[in-house]
This record gives sequence, C-alpha cells and structure tokens, in this order.
Amino acid sequence: MSLHAQDDPALRAAQEERLRAVWKPPQGFFFRWTDTNNNRVGVWYTLTAFGFMLFAGVLAMIIRAQLAVPNNDIVSPATFNQLFTLHGSMMMFLFAVPMFEAVSIILLPQLLGARDLPFPRLSAFGYWSFLIGGVFVSGSIFFNVAPDGGWFMYPPFTTRTDLSGLGADIWMLGLSFIEVSSVAAAVELIVGVLKCRPPGMRLNLMPLYAWYILVVAVMILFAFPPLIAGDILFEMERLLGWPFFDAAKGGDAILWQHLFWIFGHPEVYIVFLPSIALFAMIVPTFAQRHLLGYPWIVLAAVGTAFLSFGLWVHHMFTTGLPKISLAFFSAASEAVAIPTGIQIFAFIATLWAGRVIWSTPLLYATGSIAIFVIGGLTGVMVAIAPFDWQAHDTYFIVAHLHYVLIGGTLIPLFGGLYYYWPLITGKKLSDRLGRTAFWFLFAGANLTFFPMHFSGLLGMPRRVFTYPEELGIGGLNMASTIGSWVFATGVAIVCVDLALSPRREKSPRNPWNAGTLEWLAHPDDEDWGIRSVPLIESRYPIWDQQDFVKKVDEGRFFLPDAEEGRRETIITSVLDARPVQVIRLGGPSIKPMLTAIALGSVFILTTYHLYWAALVGAVVTLAMVLWWLWTGTAEIPEKDCKPIGHGLEIPLYISGSSAPGWWAMFITMMADATAFSGLVFGYYFFWTRHEDFPPSGAGLDGPGAFWPMVALAVSLAGWLMTIGARETNRRGAIGAARALLALGAVASLAAIGAGLAGPWLSGLAPKLHVYPAIVWTLVIWTTAHSGVGAIMQLYTLARSMAGKMTPKYDADVRNITVYQHFMALTAVVTYATIGLFPGAA
Repeated sequence: MSLHAQDDPALRAAQEERLRAVWKPPQGFFFRWTDTNNNRVGVWYTLTAFGFMLFAGVLAMIIRAQLAVPNNDIVSPATFNQLFTLHGSMMMFLFAVPMFEAVSIILLPQLLGARDLPFPRLSAFGYWSFLIGGVFVSGSIFFNVAPDGGWFMYPPFTTRTDLSGLGADIWMLGLSFIEVSSVAAAVELIVGVLKCRPPGMRLNLMPLYAWYILVVAVMILFAFPPLIAGDILFEMERLLGWPFFDAAKGGDAILWQHLFWIFGHPEVYIVFLPSIALFAMIVPTFAQRHLLGYPWIVLAAVGTAFLSFGLWVHHMFTTGLPKISLAFFSAASEAVAIPTGIQIFAFIATLWAGRVIWSTPLLYATGSIAIFVIGGLTGVMVAIAPFDWQAHDTYFIVAHLHYVLIGGTLIPLFGGLYYYWPLITGKKLSDRLGRTAFWFLFAGANLTFFPMHFSGLLGMPRRVFTYPEELGIGGLNMASTIGSWVFATGVAIVCVDLALSPRREKSPRNPWNAGTLEWLAHPDDEDWGIRSVPLIESRYPIWDQQDFVKKVDEGRFFLPDAEEGRRETIITSVLDARPVQVIRLGGPSIKPMLTAIALGSVFILTTYHLYWAALVGAVVTLAMVLWWLWTGTAEIPEKDCKPIGHGLEIPLYISGSSAPGWWAMFITMMADATAFSGLVFGYYFFWTRHEDFPPSGAGLDGPGAFWPMVALAVSLAGWLMTIGARETNRRGAIGAARALLALGAVASLAAIGAGLAGPWLSGLAPKLHVYPAIVWTLVIWTTAHSGVGAIMQLYTLARSMAGKMTPKYDADVRNITVYQHFMALTAVVTYATIGLFPGAA
C-alpha cells in the first residue's frame, strides 16, 4: 500500500469499519467480561483496585476512631489486630501495586502507539486472579477470620497454629495467589515496552512513563519472588510442621524478615516510581516544553531501582546485626536519596524553564512532591541506626511510612486520574471539585500524620489498640483522627466528581495540548484505538512532527487496516524499534477467567486443608493451561508475510529471541529463578547460623552424593535432549526431534525419581530439624520443575505430531528450551548444594 492510497475517502472508511468490527467487544451483559482487550481489562483492574483502596480506607477510619482518645473500647484488641493487618495488607498488595499495573495496562498501548499489548489474555488472567484473591483476603474480616499478625506476618507467633488462627493461612495463600497476578502483569508490561514500540521509537525516544514502567516491572521480578519463597517456607511450617522458623529445631525467625524485607523495601519504590512516571507526563504538558534532563532521569530511575535492593536490612536494625552490616545498610539507605533528588529537581527545573499552566493535575503533582519530601527527610533520619533504635516500632515510623506512601503513591494517582480521565472517558473532571478535594487531601494528610512524629517520640508504640491517659498524647491522637476525617472528605469529593462525570459533555481531543502519543485517542473512544501505527522521530511527536495527528487519523502510517478480520499489532526490535512481525492477538475468551478460578481453588482449598480437592483443582488448572496454549499460541498463519504500508512486508510468525513469546518465557523464568534463589539463600543462611550444619543423627543424615549426582545427570540429559530436539527440528529431521523430545521427557521423569530417592532413602525426617526440612524443600522444588519440564516436552511432541510445529514454525520447542536452560541451572545448584556442600555425608 502506498502513501497516496489513503487519499481515497472510501478506502479509509472501509478500513475503519473493518477495524471497528474486529475490535468491538462482545455483545450482551454476560459476555462483555470475556473480552481481553487491555484497555477494557485495565479499566476493570483500576476500578477493582480503587474499590479495595476505599475499603481499606474505611478500616483505617475505624482504627483512627479507636485511637482518638485514651482507653477507648470501640473495638476489641482482637478486632483491632485484624483491622490494622488487613488495612496494611490491602493497601500494599491490593491497591498500590495492582493500581499501577492496571493504569499501565490502559496507558502503555496508547503511549506506544500499539493496538494492544502482546498478551491480552495474560492480562485478563492476572485481573481475575487479583479479583478472586482480593475478595478472598478482604472478605475474611466479615467472618472474624481476617489475618491478625500484621501485614508483615512475623514468625514465630504467626507460624504457630496454637497462637494464630486461619487468618494467617488466608493471608499467606491468598496473597501468594495475588502475587501470581502481579508477576503476570509484569511479564506483559516488560514485553510490551520492549517489543510493542512503534517503528522509529528507539529506547532513547521512549516516553519516560514507559521507562519507569519497564524499571518497575523488572523490580517486581526480583522483589516478589523472594516473598513467594518465604510464603512456601511459612506454609510448610504451618501445614506440615517443618520447622523453618522454630528455634528449638534449628530454625530462625530472622530468615523470614530477610525474605520479607527483600520484597518489602523495593516494594516502596515499586509503588513510588510509577507516580514519578505520572509526574514525567504531567510536568512537560503543563510546562509546555520538553522535560529537561531526560537521560539523567532514566539513569536515576534505574539507580533508584538498583539501590532499593540494598536497603532491606534497615528494617532490621534492632535485630542484633553486626555493626559492619548496620554501617553498610545505613549508608545505602541514605544514598538512595541521590537519584530520587535528581528526578525531583529535573521536574522543578522543567517547570522553572517552561510556561507553566497551573492546572488541577499539576496542583496534585506539586503537592504530592511536598508531602513526599517530608517523608524522605524522616527516612534519612531512620536510616541512621542509633536514631532507628529509638524510633523503631513507634508511631514515628507510622508517620514516615504514610508520608512516603501518600505523597509518593496516593495523591499522585489522584493527579493522574484528573489528567488521564479525558483519555479514558472522553470527559474532563471538574476543576473546582478537583481543587477542593486536593486541599482537603493535602491538609488532611498533614494533620493526620505530622502529629504522629511527636506521639511516636513521646513513646506511643505501633500496633496497640489503646494507650493510657498518663502518656500525654491524647491531643495528638485526636488531631490525627480529625485529620483522617478531613482526608476522607477529600476522597469522598473525588468519588462524587467521578460519579458526576457521565453527565458532562465530551471534552475536546487532547484537552491539555500534550505532546505524547497517548493523546492521539479520540473522544469518540473507538474500540480499535490508534488509527495507524506511526513512525516516531521525536519524544513529543504531536508537538514536533508536522501534521502528525492528521497523518495518523488518515491511516498514512502503518497497519491501517484489518483485512483478515484479526486483532493485530506490530512487534519491533528491542533496541531500535525496527518492525519484525505482525502479531495476531488473542480475542475475547473465557479461558483466562476459568484458569484463574481453577488456580484460585488450589490456594483457597489448601487454606482449609482440603488437600485432595486442591489436588483436583491443580489438575484442572493444568488442563486449562494446556487448552489455552494449544488453541491460542504459536498459530501457523495462512501466509508468511503481510504488507503493513509504505511498501513494507513483515512476517506473521517469528520464533526465537525476536519473538515476544520467547521473551515472556525468559522473563517468567527470571522470576522463577529469583524465587528459587530465596530458598537457596535459606539453606546457606541456616548453614551460617549453625556450627553443626548439617547435623548428625537418626533422621538427620544428609542424602549423600550418589543420588543427587544421578538426579543431576539425568536432569542435564533432559536439557541436552531438548537442545538437540530444537536443532534437529530446525534442520528438518522431524523424526529425530520427536525421538529426542520423548527421551527428554523420560529423562525429566527419571530426574524426579532420582531427586526424591536421596532424602527418602537416607531417612531425612523434615519435622525433626530445619536441615532435613530445607533439603526436602529444595528437592521438591527441583523435582516439581522436572515434572513441568516433562509436561512441556510431551506437549511440544504432541504439537509436532499434530502438525502445529514444523521446522519453520518452531516457537514451541524454542520456548521450552529457555525453560530447560533455567531447569538445568536449578538442578546444578540444588543437587550440588545438598550432595556436595557443606560436606553432607
């Protein structure tokens, strides 16, 4: 198709009609939720996360009512424990992270000029997992079984079933299920940013929002899995009696703190950086100029992410760590202020150099920076170990945390809401109500949390349901309670503004005169999104590229049609955004929802110790995943290439490291390897804590070297056979490839038997001591992965037998080879650790 073909109005109208037909959602109330288009999934995600935030806010109001005066008795101590545990858990797990993922699922396709992200069904699966897990956890409060051990769930009180009830299991298994949705969304966002950029959008031309989301999604891959590893150890102690945190049997509760805070401190930046990303979009728009210091901001974002993983121990300064550790982590905690300051000063400089338009979104942005800076200053204070020893577990820490989270997450999201509401609905929110709400929020946040600095320094401990009048902090607590009601009034005004929005007239297109791609969206809210995928030459193409909006609207760029009646977008190269594939996206489907329900049943049934029913749920989940993959991935197209405009033809099918599926597997396995490293960390942590590790005695002697080495050998054989199958299939030797896949599956299954034989035949009793418990855990993890590897090998063999995989169309075998690389690494680490180190007999 030539450039001038779009001069025909009839042709353009026909193309638009085909696009509209392809991208329209299913009709009927009971079928619309099967649509997997990321724009609609993102809206559901956002509304659900917002609802959980409001519910958690109500819990906070009850907490503040209880603490308004000394010796109050509005709620009982047990109820109070459930309230503050659920409030913190919901705000961190059900609002902060899911909200940024939800907003990004909406914004990224439009920011990148893509029709959709590469795995819309994965986004839908993540949403349903989040919804089911969130309802399960938050609904527990209505049955008096909500978790009550704090949002951090410190053992040993929470792991002892005689001291904590069902709530601990609900917290652990319910939030583990939600973590699955977070990792799924991270995979979608990373591949979307790297592979769905429009032609010409090199990495140095990406909108800063995309850079921030890429950084944060990568952080999720390294922050959430250690908590998943901790969850596994936690639940194996509660459900099976394996003593990972029981000091009487060699365990150590400090291990949980390490695994939790390796997640918990990066989590603060995971929820803060997306808010900075919103600033990076809002500030240039209302300064009406390019953002100053683009490369420095990118480097600062990466630096913040890197440093955030070296700070977790500053939550553990009072646990008796060596002074050299205190010094290192104290310095790292202060150093993180440097990249944060670079970003904030870049925004201030942009406003200083621009022609500022004081809008409602910019008011929220500047106000939130002020609140965040106060939280940052107190953060520098608690980063100093001697001060932290005094302030630890007092309301000073509560004040610091909430200044950071409200200034760094909540208020910026309200600013983003006012900025992007016309993009999502085509209608602006009220400036008058928005500004009124802002001042209630700003005043309420400071009135609520500033007095807590003083009440904490005067001796009020955290997590207490009341306090004596003699402490002299009743006035400070009353001020905080009044402030919470002021803040809640601001939230209520925002809710009223949202409720009134449907009655308002459509706003003009790009009402803020922004320069980035997302504002190509039209108020008519077409289902197919962008009219044609543009060629990018600037970071602000609407401002800088001549007649840019007109050319996009007239379909003068790429992929302006949907000739085959399929949902499609362009896949580009990672570094320089060259078009490499037209990817066909999954359409409306009930499979993601059914898969999420099946997987959710495994977690929920396990909570109630219904293990056989949970096993049935696991089998159903496996069947659903295989059905989903068989019918929805690696489809062989009806033709090799497709014209996308301007004389370019690109493939409809690619495999290997250029394909989004390969990247998705690689990224998923990075998360998997990080979780595994948490378990390995546990093994060596216990080794450092015991002089006699492994111990000796009946039920404690190690598995020896023989069976672990046999398991390692057959695991590596399965890995090599998979590589051989990939190469022989590529050369056209289909029979040999099938034979190697079959033999590889046999080797993977043999690795299960050999792996379990070591601890089984040596009589390791995991209930006696932490050594056999951690050995069994590593073996179970590795053999379970061998089982998954065997399923993948047999699945790929079946695809080949069915003609769905050929020497040319070989994405299946290339993707499972990535899994096998990580599987081989897991086997090497596990079997070398338990068989050879540290001298196990």
